[in-house]
Amino acid sequence: MGADLGRQLDVEALHARVPPESVSTGRWWRCRSARTRARGNCECGELVRVAGVSLDADVSAPQLPSPVEELGDQRLAERAVRLFLKRDDLVHPEMPGNKWRKLKYNLRAAKERGSSTLLTFGGAYSNHLRATAAAGHYFGFSTIGVVRGEEHYPLNPSLSFAVSRGMRLTYLDRVTYRRKSDRDVIEALREQHGDFYLLPEGGSNELAVRGCAELPAELDVDFDVICCPVGTGGTLAGIAGGLDPRQRALGFSALKGGQFLTQEVAELQRRAFGAVSGNWSIECDYHVGGFAKSTPELRSFIDDFERQHRVRLDWVYVAKMMYGIFDLTALGTFPAGTAIVAVVTGPAGG
Repeated sequence: MGADLGRQLDVEALHARVPPESVSTGRWWRCRSARTRARGNCECGELVRVAGVSLDADVSAPQLPSPVEELGDQRLAERAVRLFLKRDDLVHPEMPGNKWRKLKYNLRAAKERGSSTLLTFGGAYSNHLRATAAAGHYFGFSTIGVVRGEEHYPLNPSLSFAVSRGMRLTYLDRVTYRRKSDRDVIEALREQHGDFYLLPEGGSNELAVRGCAELPAELDVDFDVICCPVGTGGTLAGIAGGLDPRQRALGFSALKGGQFLTQEVAELQRRAFGAVSGNWSIECDYHVGGFAKSTPELRSFIDDFERQHRVRLDWVYVAKMMYGIFDLTALGTFPAGTAIVAVVTGPAGG
């Protein structure tokens, strides 16, 4: 059954406008009592439904705010660095972490526009395709997944899951897929599938950025640096927009040659907030060979982390970030006394 997405307060009308002074203060997507707002009430006196959408009673609702856990590790203690895990991997079993944050305002926008179909793009192992299929299943949208490359059977587990949640799959050859944002490609998809609400690959657009910008307001710990993996840039763009002036965000590229992501993040911030903040940067040296690449050293780090902390890290994104945090700590990059939040954007295995 689809959920009624229409019965909620207009969160954007209450909080999305960026007053001129907010550029200097760094509070891009937060009212003054943002932590209070994250719990349900803001100083505007309005009850704010942070999820932005309603769920049927029989659907497991996203669990927000996600838990925060301090990590006890001797390697960090030796450098007087504190590390907290923001467990966004526990938000929802089928729409975990940054996937839900990116989707929620897009779902509302699709509903408000009267769209009944979501169309998006991804590779054969895309977590974004999985999450979009789940969102369509729970919120009453038809979903179409445009997959990069040739069709193969049997379907892999990721695509099988998407199909089980009602997603229709179509395929674009790799040359055409690189042009997926071009008008002629989009129009051809509309001719083939009818009208749809378009979600970009990875889900990163200005509405996704605004959803991710709410994450810092959920944190009840004092911190100096917040870290997140970077794939398309939306999560970093949003998180940086939600920080206090004294805080900064550090992204870890999961892609080889990720320097281009600096421009992607900047453009997403311009579209979402009207300007670019100067409180973030991207580390591009921890991709271990490129997207979805691994090494024996990274696998050993993942196994050791699980033994010590009972958390299995996603090896495509999260483990590379975590490895980078520990390496930079060992190198003395973070001064003694630094408190870091690491956003676990998704679970191991998707």
